[in-house]
Amino acid sequence: MITAKIENHLVNVAVLGEFSLTDFKEFEEAVAAGLQGNAAVNVLVDLRDMIGFTVDVAWEDLKFSRQHLRDFRRMAIVTEDQWITWSAWLSNLFVQAAVQVFKDYDEALSWVSAP
Repeated sequence: MITAKIENHLVNVAVLGEFSLTDFKEFEEAVAAGLQGNAAVNVLVDLRDMIGFTVDVAWEDLKFSRQHLRDFRRMAIVTEDQWITWSAWLSNLFVQAAVQVFKDYDEALSWVSAP
């Protein structure tokens, strides 16, 4: 399950439980809504309460990143999981955005919201 909120060029998403393909489609819709009328958006993804993800989500994430190569300005990932941290840095190869991983949500929000 995910929650998504869009305000001031920021797509703020939290993943709760298992991250499924249906959830990823909701994420894609939130990004599309945030991009309407904007050249690029910032994204904050809180993965602290994610317990896992399905294989199809990993594939969809790769495709999505390639399709939105220039649509992100900053991406903040909140997690303490080393595998997720590693995959976030790997995804940095597919987008032209500043990607930063944080353990603290407030620090991530501050960074991703900065002008």
